[in-house]
Amino acid sequence: MTLRDVAERAGVHPGTASRALNPETQDLVSEATVRKVQHAAKVLAYRPNPMARGLKTNRSTMVAIVVPDLSNPLFPPIVRGAEVELSRAGYTSIIADTDNEAGRELAAFAALRARQVDGLLVASARRDDPAIAELFEQGVPAVLINRRSDGVALPAVTGDDERGIELAIAHLRELGHTAIAHLSGPRELSTGLSRQRTFRQVIAETGCDTSPDLVVECETYSVEAGAEGMHELLERARPTAVLAGNDQIAVGAIDALRERGLRCPEDVSVVGFNDMPFVDKLSPPLTTVRVPHAEVGAEAARILVRWMTRGEAASATTALPVELVVRGSTGRAPVRTAQAVSNTSG
Repeated sequence: MTLRDVAERAGVHPGTASRALNPETQDLVSEATVRKVQHAAKVLAYRPNPMARGLKTNRSTMVAIVVPDLSNPLFPPIVRGAEVELSRAGYTSIIADTDNEAGRELAAFAALRARQVDGLLVASARRDDPAIAELFEQGVPAVLINRRSDGVALPAVTGDDERGIELAIAHLRELGHTAIAHLSGPRELSTGLSRQRTFRQVIAETGCDTSPDLVVECETYSVEAGAEGMHELLERARPTAVLAGNDQIAVGAIDALRERGLRCPEDVSVVGFNDMPFVDKLSPPLTTVRVPHAEVGAEAARILVRWMTRGEAASATTALPVELVVRGSTGRAPVRTAQAVSNTSG
């Protein structure tokens, strides 16, 4: 079956049938005509040929979604949210995993450009990222997800990191904590920098202990790095609460507390960031900042589709609202005697 066959059955011009079957141009045709053409296509088992359409329009209707680590539970909801919106707009998604390596990111971008993708959704950006800078310089439609890149005026969609840190600290302050530590993510990533910067600012404003020993930067957003960071923190400070840069760091921190014979939250409260799947099943369930990752992916896809179809290129960062989810990993600040502190310092 050809498009002309569909048009004849629906009683419309082939051009009208083409617009009615293309999600990007359906708004140019009446709803009644769209339904009539779609019904004719279904009866005739007609399937558009994307390769033929691509040759005619010089577009592939493919979008690449680039992630740093697909095994990280943070990214599947982002990818899913983006895919739903892209599919509605008539685009096929290609997923590339860079494994957190700059070289693989460069290679992935080159391969995807060779496949003539129409645009990219990039969740792998670092603050200093030559590959992202190249996309910007070449005018490639691209939207950054969850992270930003310095000096590049590409649109980005993130959670509201600053608000999340404020909510977490306010919660800990209400529980009586003043010795609050931060296990930050790497500062080479915008999330690590912005969350650490906001933490220092809010802690200073609330009159808490501002000792530099209470901030430890983790090398990666991982359970292992979180455990290492917590051990380092306990060697030089005695916090009653820890705000982690993400949930994986928080999980590692709780593991390290157990190894030290400390209890969470009785001895040290822990707050995560992201509300990844299954953190509510931990022991104790993790208090964390919930970021709407599926909506982050969906909004990034909508911005990209507008850029690709209407030429509406944005440059601003969209920060979606976050919320604090209180669970069992936070509790009242412990009352510590001098003897107790001496005993815990081993």
